[in-house]
Amino acid sequence: MSTSTLLRPALRQTAGARAIALRTRGSTHGPITRLMSPGDLGEFLKPFVFLDLVNFKARAGQRGFGMHPHSGLATLTFLLEGDVVYEDSTGKSGTLPAGGVEWMRAGNGVWHSGGPATEGSIQGFQLWVALPPSEENAPAHSLYLAPSEVPQVGPVSVMLGRYGSAQSPIPAPSDMTYLAVRLKAGERWSYTPPAGHDVAWLAVNTGQLDAHESVSAGELVIFEESSQSIDIVAKQDSSFVLGSAVKHPYPLITGHYSVHTNAAALAQGEAEIRRIGKTLQREGRLA
Repeated sequence: MSTSTLLRPALRQTAGARAIALRTRGSTHGPITRLMSPGDLGEFLKPFVFLDLVNFKARAGQRGFGMHPHSGLATLTFLLEGDVVYEDSTGKSGTLPAGGVEWMRAGNGVWHSGGPATEGSIQGFQLWVALPPSEENAPAHSLYLAPSEVPQVGPVSVMLGRYGSAQSPIPAPSDMTYLAVRLKAGERWSYTPPAGHDVAWLAVNTGQLDAHESVSAGELVIFEESSQSIDIVAKQDSSFVLGSAVKHPYPLITGHYSVHTNAAALAQGEAEIRRIGKTLQREGRLA
């Protein structure tokens, strides 16, 4: 991943509007732009440790992401446009429509897959969240929300945590908020993070924002660590996601598809991944 230079010598609080400390356009491979991962910006933003921006045109018969494993983390997939089919090793399968949310707490180990349900544009974000020790080796759990089940407050969809009077039905593993926001050109919006949320960032899917500095489509920005509000003006019709949280106090110990807090927990999760994989092979669900 390539990032710009750090705009200030450290993540710190300054007077006035909450400033941007770091920005990136990530690394693009085909239809996927990886904006953060555990080995780079995830260290600044944990419990948020990975973010992909997905944007492609699906063709008839096109395959998506085949069965692949995770452990020690949770994934949240939010669709801005297009429908996808999903399947996971907890036994769930179906179609997730645009505006819907997939929450997969991998815990001790899970396999899942996804792909386009129809031809046309597919746009969305996939986020990974690091789990605390109490959940990193817990049984896997998946939850799929239809668009009508995602709480809305004005231009805001509440995917994790609370915003205003709305509370997400997804059980966040720690104190965090994750929002999707759509603004019309000229609209203003301000986000005041809950007490203790010193981690904050946003990533723009479409349009252009003024968030103390200009932020355009395809960028992720990290705000200085503070309790200050984030003030935004949409320069164009825009959509973006924003996360804030109490910082994850644990190390990030990574495997190929896993993030844990220690080596023993990682070994346990990877052993469960192998066990599930052998079962899927016997059932003919894994090549």
